[in-house]
Amino acid sequence: MNKLKHTNPTAIYSTADIREIEQRAAALPNPPALMEKAGLAAAEVARDKLLIHDRTKVLVLAGPGNNGGDAFAVARHLREWWFNVTLVFTGERTSLSDDAKRMLDAWLAAGGEILADIPKNEMWHAVIDGLFGIGFDLRQDRDLKDNYLALVNAVNRMNLPVLALDIPSGLGSDTGQVRGAAIRAAMTVTFIGLKPGLLTHHGPEYCGEILLRDLDLDVGSLKEPMSWVMDQAYAQKWLPPPRSASSHKGMFGSIGIIGGSTGMVGAALLAGTATLKLGAGRVYLGLIADNAPGVDPAQPELMLRPIHELLKLDHLDCLVVGPGLGMSTDAHFYLNYALESNLPLVLDADALNLISLHSGAAGLLRERLHARSAPSILTPHAAEAARLLNTDTPTIQNDRMAAAANLTENFNCYAVLKGAGSICAAPGGKRYINTSGNPGLSSAGTGDILSGIIGALLAQGLHAENALLLAVYLHGAAADALRNQHGGPLGMTASEIPDAARSLLNQWIYNPAIQIT
Repeated sequence: MNKLKHTNPTAIYSTADIREIEQRAAALPNPPALMEKAGLAAAEVARDKLLIHDRTKVLVLAGPGNNGGDAFAVARHLREWWFNVTLVFTGERTSLSDDAKRMLDAWLAAGGEILADIPKNEMWHAVIDGLFGIGFDLRQDRDLKDNYLALVNAVNRMNLPVLALDIPSGLGSDTGQVRGAAIRAAMTVTFIGLKPGLLTHHGPEYCGEILLRDLDLDVGSLKEPMSWVMDQAYAQKWLPPPRSASSHKGMFGSIGIIGGSTGMVGAALLAGTATLKLGAGRVYLGLIADNAPGVDPAQPELMLRPIHELLKLDHLDCLVVGPGLGMSTDAHFYLNYALESNLPLVLDADALNLISLHSGAAGLLRERLHARSAPSILTPHAAEAARLLNTDTPTIQNDRMAAAANLTENFNCYAVLKGAGSICAAPGGKRYINTSGNPGLSSAGTGDILSGIIGALLAQGLHAENALLLAVYLHGAAADALRNQHGGPLGMTASEIPDAARSLLNQWIYNPAIQIT
């Protein structure tokens, strides 16, 4: 995943937000020269991080918009520092904004030259991508084509380190969608604020290391954010307190897990194990399967019950519904029971699929979910979200931020849209993009583990939003620790994650000065 170095929650802004911030900055009594500042900031990054160890030759690509203006400024500064700069400009001077024209004129006045295409049979040490930036996201109906598509593919074939200005060209700044093709950057220096497309969907594959430069703006005073980065520092704000010497199991909640139909008992056992190992006081599993086991030899602390016995318990603090639930009439009945309860709920897997099948005008499950006063947390992956929102998976993936917000609005709930850059969303529009996790989570059962972790934190008294944020980050961080332990993500299994997550959680609560990597 992307490497983000900061200690406070960092805001995320849409393309429209950034444009609004720029307009408000331009209206200040002494408006800052944002394009010049951006060019200098990016040139410093290129000089200090890419053009090192006698690497002196750099290819700069300047596009037809303001991103091209940033590129002209980068090229000028690098030339002034005695780097050998080749600049390719793909637009027309007459179509540039006034600021971009000034940057072009300054480049020419400094002795720089302009080429219309990449010279053949030349070699460079690095590439600066200033083709499109966030302006490309305004062209929602267009993908890279013809000369621009060829140019992006040519740069990717060079196998050189690329510094992208604001966002890699061809990548949607609001969505992380690849628009035909996109530059694969080693680093992205992004200006004013972080953009969603850097952090979710394909963004983590294309952006490399992300460096934020606010251009000396007090961005928060110009535009209040509604989205933020979920990193370790922010996740740790929601840790449960250290336990006292007089603690007992009744202080840490009792949780019921409903699922485990025939052939899928393992899913409920995985969720239960995660719940137990992440600190819940008592964990009950209500298993639907007729031949369900009465004990889990691998985890005998779990209290396995026939489902009808679980429903009689009156001391539960929350319910997790969905792991191995199935789609039967009985599954529908038990989900409906949970929705009618006044307990906090975590809904996953087939609980989500059942709701999506009953989401029409007569959809009682959806109506009961929306009417709940106790908190509900939905945990869909993209395909489940598509079913819930009556659309298809590409539509969800191509605007994950909007999909996450739609889930909370449509179902009166908290939600995490799982995937690369999982998005946590809360009622009212707040969204958080998670920065932990890796492809090792692409295996069966990891979603059951996440549901169990969320349930464990709910049972221990965390607010639903805080439990969701901490659980999602912790789940990914545990996978990162396992990846480092195994030397890669291949073959990571869901059953490994609870132990790794438990170690991290204990570390963060009791030994916060020691960092586990």
